[in-house]
Amino acid sequence: MTTVLKLGGELLEDAAAIEGAAPAIVRLAAGGPLVVVHGGGRAIDAELRARGEEPRFVDGLRVTDAAALDAVICVLAGRNNTALVAAIGAVGGRAVGLTGADGFVGRATRSGAFTAVSGERVDLGLVGQPDAPDVSLVRDLVRLGYIPVIASVGVSGSGDLLNVNADTLAGHLAAALAARRLIIAGATRGVLAPDGQTIAHLTPEDIDRMTASGAAHSGMIAKLAACRRALEGGVTEIGIVSGRGVSDFDVAEGTRIGLPASTTSRAS
Repeated sequence: MTTVLKLGGELLEDAAAIEGAAPAIVRLAAGGPLVVVHGGGRAIDAELRARGEEPRFVDGLRVTDAAALDAVICVLAGRNNTALVAAIGAVGGRAVGLTGADGFVGRATRSGAFTAVSGERVDLGLVGQPDAPDVSLVRDLVRLGYIPVIASVGVSGSGDLLNVNADTLAGHLAAALAARRLIIAGATRGVLAPDGQTIAHLTPEDIDRMTASGAAHSGMIAKLAACRRALEGGVTEIGIVSGRGVSDFDVAEGTRIGLPASTTSRAS
């Protein structure tokens, strides 16, 4: 059964970070079919600032005008994706770089007005919400022994490129692929309680409660929503884990998300 691994952009900030992530990706692929989805948030922010633009976010989702979309494509579909594919190949993996436009794997509908957790209505601009992604190309590549590495750029039915949140895309792809598990790897060691400790387990009800109460904020909102989508799609093993310096994602510290555990969740 397939594993979908989402790599946060903070794990791909520079050449050293990318080269460090590659062996762990190859190790994970040795255990079964693997699909990688990656973001590039901080690199995109840096690119925008270099162009004289200031990044804007609502509930962890990037507000994307034409200038921001150009930066997203430049960073994700260009530098980050190519560098990651090359690094995986250098340590023995067989990776193929894609964007959501390839084979319409990231088919999306423009989001339009968005209701934030605060209740405010915000137009996110050129942002897409995954809509019935076509995973036939991904299935073919996995069957042939390749690791698809997908940059989170989406495409509308009419061919317009859109910025798609990488967590959101990973959750939808995991569901569409009927994946066994989804791993969302970032800079933090899972979902944190108010005291700074990692919450070991969350249920869908915990996710809803944390989002509604404001306990989850910024980028964590999108991560938890992606996990919720994957659960609804039948994915049974989901984790939000630390990807900093890990050699094995199977044992990375983090939060497991799924059915109620035998112990009470600390998110209660």
